[in-house]
Amino acid sequence: MVRMRRKSEGDGVSAVLAGAASAAAAAAEVEASLAIGADPTAAAFFDVDNTMIRGASIYFFGKGMAGRGLVTTGDLLRFGWQQLRFRIRGKEDLAAVAEAREKALSLVAGKAVADIIAYGEEIYDELMAQRIWSGTRALAQTHLDAGQQVFLVTATPVELARIIAKRLGLTGALGTVAEIENGLYTGRLVGEPLHGPSKAEAVKALAEREGLDLSLCTAYSDSVNDVPMLSAVGNAVAINPDTGLRAAARENGWEVRDFRTGRKAAKVGVPATAGTGMLVGGVMAGLALRRRKVARRRPLAQATRFLR
Repeated sequence: MVRMRRKSEGDGVSAVLAGAASAAAAAAEVEASLAIGADPTAAAFFDVDNTMIRGASIYFFGKGMAGRGLVTTGDLLRFGWQQLRFRIRGKEDLAAVAEAREKALSLVAGKAVADIIAYGEEIYDELMAQRIWSGTRALAQTHLDAGQQVFLVTATPVELARIIAKRLGLTGALGTVAEIENGLYTGRLVGEPLHGPSKAEAVKALAEREGLDLSLCTAYSDSVNDVPMLSAVGNAVAINPDTGLRAAARENGWEVRDFRTGRKAAKVGVPATAGTGMLVGGVMAGLALRRRKVARRRPLAQATRFLR
């Protein structure tokens, strides 16, 4: 089996808390699926970035939010820098992850959940729908056709993960749970981001809550960071795997599916660098879109002032 770095007791507790919170948040979707006859003993769990969608969801949501002027240029650049550092290192630096988390939370603190969901739906339709991997979507459909529940499992905020799941006709989503008071984000998380071991804890918590038999479940991911989740189920599949996961799949006898072209597949050795470029590109594209919108409005504003 693949050897994983030991985490401290405190980290483990936080991961369990994050997993339990994410599983609880998915309860409504599970009940809705069971109402239409889904198999209550088996489920499939899909990672999102580079597994279900080409690229990183943070890129698309960041680009869409920047284009709508929902966050400031300074906020975007500060958050982007933290994410860039994390992706370049390509490993769990807990201090850097915590700092990046705080920056991300500051972007939504005080904002209405309903507004973020509405914007997220628009952004998905505009920027993400056409980037879904048809091969991965087809795999999800095979589970649905077999009467199984299908969940996304992602570090993306659970509200946004649910949008993607809903648009794809899936059961629901397990995602990072942010604290909410009176319909507004507080800027704090419940537990930690749903990443690495936390994904496995979320899957286990959901299985216990809903009576799933994990030995009958299947998990899909592109990243070696998701080895804990893949190891928690009876059937693991590496989708568009990075170098680490390809090695883990070979060692564990897991199935591998690659839906990329030959040229893209050859780049699996530099996923962190590619992710960094996408993130920076998303920020800059969003800022450029915002500038174009401002430029279009400026002549009208000037004419209006002239007529006053």
